Amino acid sequence: MKYINKILFGALVVGTALGFGSCKKHQGGASQEIPVPVSVTDLRLGSISKFVEASGTVQPKGKVELASEMAGAYRLRRNPKTGRPYALGDKVRKGEVIIKLEDKEYENGIRFESSKLSLDINKQELEKQKKLYEKGGVTLRDMRNSEKSYIDATYAFEDSKIKMDKMLIKAPFDGVITDLPYFSNGVKVKNGEALATVMSYKQLLLEVKLPAKDFMDLKSGQQVLVTNHNLPDDTLKGEVREISPSIDETTRTFKSKITIENSGMLLRPGMFVQANIEVARADSVVVVPKDYLLARRHGKSVFVVEKTRAKERRLRLGIQNKDFVEVKAGLSKGDRMVTKGFETLGNEAKVKVLQ
Repeated sequence: MKYINKILFGALVVGTALGFGSCKKHQGGASQEIPVPVSVTDLRLGSISKFVEASGTVQPKGKVELASEMAGAYRLRRNPKTGRPYALGDKVRKGEVIIKLEDKEYENGIRFESSKLSLDINKQELEKQKKLYEKGGVTLRDMRNSEKSYIDATYAFEDSKIKMDKMLIKAPFDGVITDLPYFSNGVKVKNGEALATVMSYKQLLLEVKLPAKDFMDLKSGQQVLVTNHNLPDDTLKGEVREISPSIDETTRTFKSKITIENSGMLLRPGMFVQANIEVARADSVVVVPKDYLLARRHGKSVFVVEKTRAKERRLRLGIQNKDFVEVKAGLSKGDRMVTKGFETLGNEAKVKVLQ
């Protein structure tokens, strides 16, 4: 009986040992960690801007409708740059005469040449009287009378110049002729007739309405990037010039005026544009695409690769726009941030970086 018990005990010991060895072998196979394939990018420093978007129709900075200030015979002048009569689209310089009105009776009544000659005579007489007064040849009263005559002649000449200028339709500033109603040369036009329109649009004005939530971000002098769908390859620069201090109670918006530099005159008055106002900017900072951020209870985070392990980094964010975000803390230049395969990663997970 003792012999049988010894045999059973020996069999139990052997069986237990074999079972333990088999279990240990099985557990050892399960502990082998399979690396997760990922793609990474080496972080560099860059710039980021935050924009407030607006849109509207651009208007010329200067626009004047030139009308006749007297009745007279219409004479369209020739453009010295083209050798042809002025036409729509012609560029003009300040002071250029576009149209002349002729009225001989009116011109004779001005007596322009006579007033000019009278001014010259009175000027010479005043100079003569001053010299005589210094020598005691005339009284102070005589010299003062000469001064008065000279002043009266000056006013008379200036008045005649003003009246003569009424016969000339001049460009009030550098610009472009945008309207030029047709009149036959020699036809008499009445006083107050609209004869031409000149616009200056090397600089344009854009008035926009912005939501109240952007009020505190907007400041005078901020840069604006302006685009138009007809000019997909061109972005023009502008600047915030004016900001209304009040917010509309009905629409919850406020007004702002933007000037746009249009030296190449690519934009035309009346065009609809998109304006992106740069309200914040940071340079030489870590910038990452929003697509790589993970939302956690504690905030946003990303994974970086250190040797063969994935490390989760909590982030403190700064400026954000539609696609990118500034990282103020949590990442540094040179970090290898995971860009593919991060969705299922865990902290300290073993990874294999794909080339």
